[in-house]
Amino acid sequence: MKKIFLFIGFLTLSFFTANAQEISDNAIGLRLGDNDGFGGEISYQRRLSDNNRLEIDLGLRNGKNYDGFKATALYQWVWQLENRFNWYAGAGGGLGHWNIDNAGSDTFIFAAGVVGIEYNFDIPLILSLDYRPEIGFGDTYDGFNSDFGLGIRYQF
Repeated sequence: MKKIFLFIGFLTLSFFTANAQEISDNAIGLRLGDNDGFGGEISYQRRLSDNNRLEIDLGLRNGKNYDGFKATALYQWVWQLENRFNWYAGAGGGLGHWNIDNAGSDTFIFAAGVVGIEYNFDIPLILSLDYRPEIGFGDTYDGFNSDFGLGIRYQF
């Protein structure tokens, strides 16, 4: 019985090792989404290990009566679904600032999570779709906020 469990454990370990996903060292591009008024973000991903990476996003916004920025950092775990499809989940947080004409300004912090799916093309391009829930702590950015984002990044 002990040998059977050892054999099953070896097969399971072999399966996960054979299907380990290759994450590119770096990826840079755009994440387009609502982002609670910030719209598109410049996005950078850096591989930390075989299945972990750090994503840093910067959203800038300049409107008629307001301007601001929002910076987000997320630690992500990446798993292979099939062939070139991956799914990922992560957690992190960030900092932002609104400056609203005739209403003052607000600096805020927030905690964020992410869950998404991505596709790696044969060329150095990755396309992703994710959901990002956030909990904000500030006067104008408080409570629960979330958005969906479409990412397109060049891998190098």
